[in-house]
Amino acid sequence: MAGKKVGVLALQGDVSEHVQAFEVALGGDGEVVPVRMPADLEGCDALAIPGGESTTLARLIAESGLREAIRSFEGGIFATCAGMVLVATEINDSRFEPLGIVDITIERNAFGRQRDSFEADLEVAGLDEPFHAVFIRAPMATAAGPDVEVIARIDEGIVAVRRGKHMVLSFHPELCGDLRLHRMFLEAL
Repeated sequence: MAGKKVGVLALQGDVSEHVQAFEVALGGDGEVVPVRMPADLEGCDALAIPGGESTTLARLIAESGLREAIRSFEGGIFATCAGMVLVATEINDSRFEPLGIVDITIERNAFGRQRDSFEADLEVAGLDEPFHAVFIRAPMATAAGPDVEVIARIDEGIVAVRRGKHMVLSFHPELCGDLRLHRMFLEAL
């Protein structure tokens, strides 16, 4: 993890929570920077794509000229909630074309509206103890390609995957104070 530079997409959503989580996970040995334009990705080892509203984020990514920069980014991507929708190859209900970075099919708002948000303890591959996850208007993967490792699921479907350096989660690990997934992601870079 030493000396890693993590960019956090800072266009909309829970940006400050991701910045704080990665600063703590890096333990002072690295840098976290906001990403608002393609030049901000220079030198980054990783990019966090936070939760927010996926349609709005997709529009802002396009307007900022970041679409191709993110698609061609060679570092790891840590995508949560709306970020999961954005990096997918297919979305069941979509008003935009996803980035196509991780071969998953996504159902947006899979568990219902805001009032249907919930928390659950998940068994996650690579973690010794369950992870307490916060789901807020969360998406869910209904299918994963052959090069995608499913690392957590609930009865309804897939809620966490890995592909190479990328980690994609339907929940908000930055909200629970447990940084094991952030550290697992950073260690794989």
